[in-house]
Amino acid sequence: MLSSMWNFLKRHKKKCIFLGTVLGGVYILGKYGQKKIREIQEREAAEYIAQARRQYHFESNQRTCNMTVLSMLPTLREALMQQLNSESLTALLKNRPSNKLEIWEDLKIISFTRSIVAVYSTCMLVVLLRVQLNIIGGYIYLDNAAVGKNGTTVLAPPDVQQQYLSSIQHLLGDGLTELITVIKQAVQKILGSVSLKHSLSLLDLEQKLKEIRDLVEQHKPSSWVNKDGSKSLLCRYMMPDEETPLAVQACGLSPRDVTTIKLLNETRDMLESPDFSTVLNTCLNRGFSRLLDNMAEFFRPTEQELQRSDSMSRIC
Repeated sequence: MLSSMWNFLKRHKKKCIFLGTVLGGVYILGKYGQKKIREIQEREAAEYIAQARRQYHFESNQRTCNMTVLSMLPTLREALMQQLNSESLTALLKNRPSNKLEIWEDLKIISFTRSIVAVYSTCMLVVLLRVQLNIIGGYIYLDNAAVGKNGTTVLAPPDVQQQYLSSIQHLLGDGLTELITVIKQAVQKILGSVSLKHSLSLLDLEQKLKEIRDLVEQHKPSSWVNKDGSKSLLCRYMMPDEETPLAVQACGLSPRDVTTIKLLNETRDMLESPDFSTVLNTCLNRGFSRLLDNMAEFFRPTEQELQRSDSMSRIC
């Protein structure tokens, strides 16, 4: 039996070697294919997990943005009420002063200014906070991904985050004051000549708001420089034009200050981008549309006016 097998192998030596080579190659290729498939599956699983983590981090960051905006709205409202106080004028009118016409004119300007500033400042607060928190969120994600790796340094420690996010105070302080000044001047120019006795329709009011917006969004201070033309003229109310106090220091900057300056520069680049201008303009358009919708409630005809109109139509 063995001798016959041996003789068979000797007779078909080349064929057996070829067959063995083929079978061995198939086996090796099979093992290699299994290894590659396993690597691909592991890589896809890792990418899926990473994508899920990024998605969760993004959604969590958006929820944080929403809660932060809501928590800062009372501060913004208080700042508006302090700088555009109409209640004191209303109190003066109750005493029937001799200059009540002048007070009514001031009340008209302040009321329109406060409503318009509220739309601008709220939209700016929302988009600026989203930019800041998303920039911080990106650094936090990288820090979390680097946990456990030797030699890694935290990119955005809590003290840097706090120092960076405190830059929002410009919008609530000097930026808001400058915005109020510009809008008040625009309101005075467009509505100052409109008599208190003059009745405005909703379409008239919409046109006046458009004219005020054009003046505000095209207003350029003497120090303003916009080389490429894509920079929004409104971003100076969110961040100062001049360098931050940290950046102008010649020396003595700590690593925390350097990181904060880097974050501020990234924010400035984002605010000056065409995409940011598009997003901000979209928010403003929706904000003023909502303002007009609220004002439209006061332009609805009363029941008496509807009855009178119905009677006139029947007569005709």
